[in-house]
Amino acid sequence: MSNLANQKKLASKILGCGMNRVWLDPDAAEDIAGAITRADIRDLIEAGQIKAAPVRGVSRGRARVRDAKRKYGHRKGHGSRKGRKGARNPRKEQWMKKIRALRRRLKEMRDEGELDRSTYCLVYRKAKGGEYRSVAHLEAHLAIEKEE
Repeated sequence: MSNLANQKKLASKILGCGMNRVWLDPDAAEDIAGAITRADIRDLIEAGQIKAAPVRGVSRGRARVRDAKRKYGHRKGHGSRKGRKGARNPRKEQWMKKIRALRRRLKEMRDEGELDRSTYCLVYRKAKGGEYRSVAHLEAHLAIEKEE
């Protein structure tokens, strides 16, 4: 096969891509070797004997497998961590999650008639003050109060 470097260079300029992405049809090597002008190269491109190969991307396959394992709980040990405990699970987000759950449950209980308005207000303020660790703790506290 003859040296087709000049044809490849011309084709890369016409196609607007790098030389590594220019594909030359091996069956049409003689035709390509005879093409010495830009017009000749354009004709070969139209004929499909010279093409620009698609851009090679970075595969996300390995990343997807890794993310699936992390979702399952793997690959999260001490050696994989960069931020502090508070950076990976901030205190404010923990608080937001907890207080929203408590307030949602309190509203449900009020609407169902399990709590009267004055008790609701009192317990709501206690929740805001951080008295309850969780919804279960809140319900246990209310159950004890009911018994008394």
